[in-house]
Amino acid sequence: MGLFDRLSSLIKSNINDLISSAENPEKMLNQILIDMRSQLAKAKQQVAAAIADERRLRDQVDSEYKEGQEWERRAMLAVQEGRDDLAKQALLRQNEHASHAQQLEATWTAHQAETEKLKNSLRDLNDKIEEAKRKKNLLIARQRRAQAQKRIHDTMSSLSEKSAFEAFARMEERIENNERQLKASVEIEEEFTGDRLAQDFKQLERSATTNTVDSQLLALKQKMGMLPAGSVEAKKLGAGNNDEETVHAEIEDVTSEKQRP
Repeated sequence: MGLFDRLSSLIKSNINDLISSAENPEKMLNQILIDMRSQLAKAKQQVAAAIADERRLRDQVDSEYKEGQEWERRAMLAVQEGRDDLAKQALLRQNEHASHAQQLEATWTAHQAETEKLKNSLRDLNDKIEEAKRKKNLLIARQRRAQAQKRIHDTMSSLSEKSAFEAFARMEERIENNERQLKASVEIEEEFTGDRLAQDFKQLERSATTNTVDSQLLALKQKMGMLPAGSVEAKKLGAGNNDEETVHAEIEDVTSEKQRP
């Protein structure tokens, strides 16, 4: 059992080394498994030797019993031949082998029990090593995940600095300014070098849109009772829908009349 105590101490020592110097946990875990397998191989050799000793003792026990049986047969032969003196000597030799066999059998029984314990311990150790292999993979995965989280945290910490956000703000302002300058350049280019006829039509469309809004305003005021229906329509028809200044003037006149006491 001292072998397994030493192996346990070695494993604990390696684990303590891993904890104290965890710069490369994956490398350390692999090394621990290598050491454990090496010790397991040595333990297997010693257990195999113990099993061999146990079987050798069993063979010696069987051999002593056979020798005792052989001397008993000889004693019987001597009795048959009338040689009681030889029969007595043979029986004495039989007793010696029987006594020796009993002593060896007692030793073999104790050794067999210890060998079974060693075999069971060896099985437990092998199971623990297999479990350690599985845990190693989990620990390595956790270590890698922790490293990834640390890198992300460090990156986010660097981005949270005021200087970083100020740099983004300055860059955003510069880009917006460039966009405004580009848009102004395009408008100037269209104004002075574009198709004049197309520009005139665009201006006409804008005027039409304004007249439409003015008409809606007059209709709204008529609906609210602020303008006489007939006068507004006549003034609108007389002024013409495309004369913007006249329409605005009519609106101002009618509004002033409504406000007089």
